[in-house]
Amino acid sequence: MQLPESNKLPINLLSSCFNNTSATYKYYWLLSILQEFEIMGLTISKKSLFSRMIANSWYTVNYFRVSFGTQDLIQDTIHLLRQTEEIPIDEKLNSIFQKLVSTNNKTTERALWHFNKNVPHWFLSPWFPSTSKTDIYQASKRFDGNCLYALYDDRIEINPAWKDYFITNVRVLKDFCYWNLTLFLQIKNPNVPDIPNKLIKPAKRNNLTQQRTKFWDLVINELGLVKCIYTGEVLTVGNYVIEHFIPYNFVSHDLIWNLIPSNKKFNSSKSDKLPPLNKYFNPFYDMHKSAVEIVGALAPKNKFLEEYLTIFPDLNRFTKDNFKEVIQPLITIASNNGFEFLA
Repeated sequence: MQLPESNKLPINLLSSCFNNTSATYKYYWLLSILQEFEIMGLTISKKSLFSRMIANSWYTVNYFRVSFGTQDLIQDTIHLLRQTEEIPIDEKLNSIFQKLVSTNNKTTERALWHFNKNVPHWFLSPWFPSTSKTDIYQASKRFDGNCLYALYDDRIEINPAWKDYFITNVRVLKDFCYWNLTLFLQIKNPNVPDIPNKLIKPAKRNNLTQQRTKFWDLVINELGLVKCIYTGEVLTVGNYVIEHFIPYNFVSHDLIWNLIPSNKKFNSSKSDKLPPLNKYFNPFYDMHKSAVEIVGALAPKNKFLEEYLTIFPDLNRFTKDNFKEVIQPLITIASNNGFEFLA
């Protein structure tokens, strides 16, 4: 993805800020600058920027458990601040930001200001190659080379020459950050699905009413009743919920092949735990096999049947072994990323 061109500004230097990147800092730094610029204008406190870096990455780390790599300290900082500030993992971004930027907790402030050691001045290194931190601070105050901002101990000041460019292209610049962040994290998490949708907390999770009424109700009505694969309790139409076999936090989709009718109370307690396959895979497969046969006979054009085709070329390939070849690696990867198993 290319940045918008300008005849007056060194866009090539801004683009090269992201060359040879070994951590997520630069992506979150520029994204935070853009967000604060829209609110505060040209003068932005460093504490606000560090707080936004954490808030912007909070959901990706805590909820979806995407790995940032061993060299990246944002993950460690987030885990520390979860405890020191007692912030829920699914807290809204702006609430996280407000809590961090206004905190007087010394542990939190030390953790935030750790990013001042390298991020603000090394981001400007394309303008000042082979230059010391002290020299970068001094040269930036003169906006040498038309650099992006001036550095001060407690703040940055955006170069006024970049103001119109930011105003005109702020949306594209944010997309540029997310695009490159996606590419970076996909390399760090090659087997984790749907990285782009794990960068921002969705405004609202989709409900599963359609999957329940248009698919699973057909199955239960035909069978008369089914038993919850987790608790063995009888489930009837109107007396069950739909749950994600592999947690939504990992797969980040609602495709029918990962959904299963469940006891309401158990679904609440399961949360984002992984089901041990030696205990639950066979009944999980049996229920789906019955569902494919029943819905295929009663409503062959049912839109949810097509979702099985995302993992099989055709429904004749829907066998226990083939299904397990899909589910087993996802469970293993999710476990490696920190998701815990049901007891």
